[in-house]
Amino acid sequence: MRALIAKRVDSGTPDTSEISDLAAAAGYTVVGEITQSRRADPALQIGEGKAEELAETAAATDATTVIFDNRLGPYQTYNLGQLLPEGVEVIDRFTLILEIFGQRAQTRKAQLQVELAELRYELPRAEAKTSLAKRDEHPGFMGLGEYDESREQDIKDQISRITDELERIEQTEEHRRERRRNSGFDLVALAGYTNAGKSTLLRRLAADLDVDENEDLHPDLDSTAESQDKLFTTLGTTTRRADIDPRDVLVTDTVGFISDLPHWLVESFKSTLDSVYRADLVLLVVDVSEDVDDIHEKLVTSHDTLYERNEAPIVTVLNKIDAVDDAELEEKQEALSALAPNPVTVSAREGTNVDALLDRIDNELPDWEKERLVLPMTDETMSVVSWIHDNAHVDDVTYGDEDVLVSFEARPAVISQARSRASELQTATPESA
Repeated sequence: MRALIAKRVDSGTPDTSEISDLAAAAGYTVVGEITQSRRADPALQIGEGKAEELAETAAATDATTVIFDNRLGPYQTYNLGQLLPEGVEVIDRFTLILEIFGQRAQTRKAQLQVELAELRYELPRAEAKTSLAKRDEHPGFMGLGEYDESREQDIKDQISRITDELERIEQTEEHRRERRRNSGFDLVALAGYTNAGKSTLLRRLAADLDVDENEDLHPDLDSTAESQDKLFTTLGTTTRRADIDPRDVLVTDTVGFISDLPHWLVESFKSTLDSVYRADLVLLVVDVSEDVDDIHEKLVTSHDTLYERNEAPIVTVLNKIDAVDDAELEEKQEALSALAPNPVTVSAREGTNVDALLDRIDNELPDWEKERLVLPMTDETMSVVSWIHDNAHVDDVTYGDEDVLVSFEARPAVISQARSRASELQTATPESA
């Protein structure tokens, strides 16, 4: 697939590096680019003369696809399609992102989210095709695809069906999160822009030997978290166990944030972010090797996204410190101090300062509490003692003739559950015993 990149900006010099990376991630070979600095043309996005140049360049380079870094409206797509050589497809940044998502979606949830986003993107185009058909425009609709009179209602029906199924999946995942909390697990989520190094950091934090032991208990635990220098390597969520004694911590890697996403696309993937919103702690991972202005902009957007629904504390992790010198790192920390106070600096690739990050995670998570329970000696007592061993850090167990004294520390939720189980034992003990 041969792609010609097009980008328009209101002023300044257009930067095509990100859209070129996105095209490469989707499997395209970039064969050229056309850029322009001017106000948007309502009919073509770029000016008429530049659109003719685009068509000539597409023919000269044998491009199969023209990829706009701008968002194209349905009629702009149609008009551009009429100018381009026959068979050349016109897509915009968001169609390209959906292509990549579709290629990477492996779980049922991710596949549904991609399908939902595609349908939400297609709906206004289906409405535009209906409008064009009523005006008796010629068939084919160029970049818009073929016209189907019933398609608009089909899309709305499918959106409703997928939304319902995603809600059922989310209910199941929420129950799983609650079971984990009740079992003594602290939940930590990795958030941040795509390619910031979240998956690599997850591999560093993971206690690999423990993952297989939890496979049956936690079916979404994945013993292999991909880490590549590629956009959107992680589309679904990957959860692994971190070793922060005496805590049991589960760390979840999530889909990366992307610049300039439209509301309909964010909405389609919001259930993926529930792993972030429902966590006990969020690690906001930042690529510190990027330009400081880009980092600042990404931090602002990330905070806007997280603070909308998130209640957990947020720790900023400045990753890839191996790619900058000490002076540059200090300068960037100073410039970002208002948005990222007291960050942790790490190199996930080299393993630098990962121990400091583990200590910070331990400090930021809810404090454990100490408890001493006296349990009556009944047939059920040993199962409760065993449960406490599994879900808490046991300091001492003393067995008497008629009772058992257990001293332990754990999350408040586990202590509450242990007290409830102890109370049930007391209630079940015959008064005459």
